[in-house]
Amino acid sequence: MTIATPAAASAAASGPAPGASGASGAAPRRARRRHGRTRREATTGWLFMLPFAILFVVVFLIPILVSIQSSLFAQKSAGEGLYGGGEVVDTFVGLDNFALAITSQPFWAGMGRVVLYAGIQIPVMIVAALLLALLLDSFIVRRPGFFRLAFFLPFAIPGIIAAMIWLYLYTPEVSPFMQYLPEGTELMAPGTILFSMANMTTWTYTGYNMLIFLAALQAIPRDLYEAARLDGASGWKIATRIKVPLVRGAALLAVLLSIIGTIQLFNEPVIMESANPWMGKDYTPMMLTYNSLLGAVSPSGTGPASAYSLLMAVIAGGLAIVYALLQRRKGDAA
Repeated sequence: MTIATPAAASAAASGPAPGASGASGAAPRRARRRHGRTRREATTGWLFMLPFAILFVVVFLIPILVSIQSSLFAQKSAGEGLYGGGEVVDTFVGLDNFALAITSQPFWAGMGRVVLYAGIQIPVMIVAALLLALLLDSFIVRRPGFFRLAFFLPFAIPGIIAAMIWLYLYTPEVSPFMQYLPEGTELMAPGTILFSMANMTTWTYTGYNMLIFLAALQAIPRDLYEAARLDGASGWKIATRIKVPLVRGAALLAVLLSIIGTIQLFNEPVIMESANPWMGKDYTPMMLTYNSLLGAVSPSGTGPASAYSLLMAVIAGGLAIVYALLQRRKGDAA
């Protein structure tokens, strides 16, 4: 049995010691300071992200919402006579514009052309970009900075200007090299014009994709190369067994961007159509959308044009997802 002494009773009555009280009060203060610091850091991060968020909403989200709204309307004459007449008004038509786009023969014919175009152009461009990146990442090139800039330079030329330059080069009457090709060669004939446009796009975007591959190659630890050389691996084996497999992610990005860009093919066919009217105003889906908006093809107006553009976005996204899933499955199997 414990007997309380007068000193112990006095200490218990006087409360906790000063040191204990200070220790118990310091923990809440530290928690408050930590919470305040976390809040300030979060506020700073949101402020840094605010310009991007505003631009994202203004440039990306709002146009999509406006396009969706426009696709539900059609421009029709307000007149009630046999031939219409009166001012043009927006009339709600629901999903009629999407039904029109999905059943449009010119749209799917143009989509078939760009798919064929992609099957020709994208593999050639990706392989060429990868080879150039491997060359610049090797010890063969003495001044990689100069060649990197030279390979990238075509991308700096605006697409319309580049297409006009190639149109000049493809025109037999003014071309500086057409006279040296076999007689009867026509680079703007119906059977060759897709190859000619593929050459234009490859010339423009190979340097851009080369930089994607080069950045991925330079991120590979150099210790892997040294270990491979110590094991007796040649430069060819290092390139094919180490470098190429490790840039698979960069290849996926380059192909996805190329697929999306190919669906939106516009500059090259528009310039080529100016000299080859047989192509028509609906040679590619983007041309059909643009000329539908301007009223150069029928049906026209912002409603059908918005429906075409949204259908193109869905197709491009679907193709990109399918390709990404196939690549992931291939990577898991490996």
